[in-house]
Amino acid sequence: VQLQASGGGLVQRGGSLRLSCAASGSIITINAMAWYRQAPGKQREFVADIISPDNQRYSDSVKGRFTISRDFAENTVYLQMTGLQPEDTANYYCHANIHSGAFVDAYWGQGTLVTVSS
Repeated sequence: VQLQASGGGLVQRGGSLRLSCAASGSIITINAMAWYRQAPGKQREFVADIISPDNQRYSDSVKGRFTISRDFAENTVYLQMTGLQPEDTANYYCHANIHSGAFVDAYWGQGTLVTVSS
């Protein structure tokens, strides 16, 4: 099982980006899917997660600007980011709790870098 993230890049203040993360491999079910981020010199922090379209959570710092969504058929999670600010600059990591065998394991994707210029 692996998670492949994409969509990062360089954007100006106030701009938008859409991140994607696809899970692949021997997957039975996926529970929550989430995004975290880690800025240079800082700890990794929670951004948003989604279990179902009616069950989403956001950190206070992104609430109202970012939207998490999920394609259950494609095992993919998205993060639509609008109103980007320089403080949003970070490596963004996807995370998923995946049932691929006898247990549910936590998986991380590789980071995708988002840089917001002022």
